[in-house]
Amino acid sequence: MVDAFVGTWNLKESENFDDYMKELGVGFATRKVGNLTKPTTIISVDGDMVTVKTQSTIKNTELSFKLGEEFDETTADDRKVKSLVTIKDGKLVHVQKWDDKETTLVREVVENKLTLTLTIGNVISKRHYEKAQ
Repeated sequence: MVDAFVGTWNLKESENFDDYMKELGVGFATRKVGNLTKPTTIISVDGDMVTVKTQSTIKNTELSFKLGEEFDETTADDRKVKSLVTIKDGKLVHVQKWDDKETTLVREVVENKLTLTLTIGNVISKRHYEKAQ
């Protein structure tokens, strides 16, 4: 099921990302840079390990995990979180928990487009990616 997400995805459009970062507690300067970057996300699978690499001119991150197993993650904005990634209804669902807070990152693929829906509290951001050819 995770195979639908494998590939290189280029960010094309973001909605409400600044408000999402603000709700996470990201500072003004970092939010401004975050809003300007157009990252590329590369998702790969090797056996039961899934790797998500995010590359931009500002910062690169890499995350490897097994579906359904909780792991420690340091986010791009340096939060230390407990993460769990599962497949639910054909979507890749990533839950991050820290300091009694929680955010979800849900990836869904339709044709050659990936939508990343970010939710914290009542704030929802959508980031739209297209698959690189």
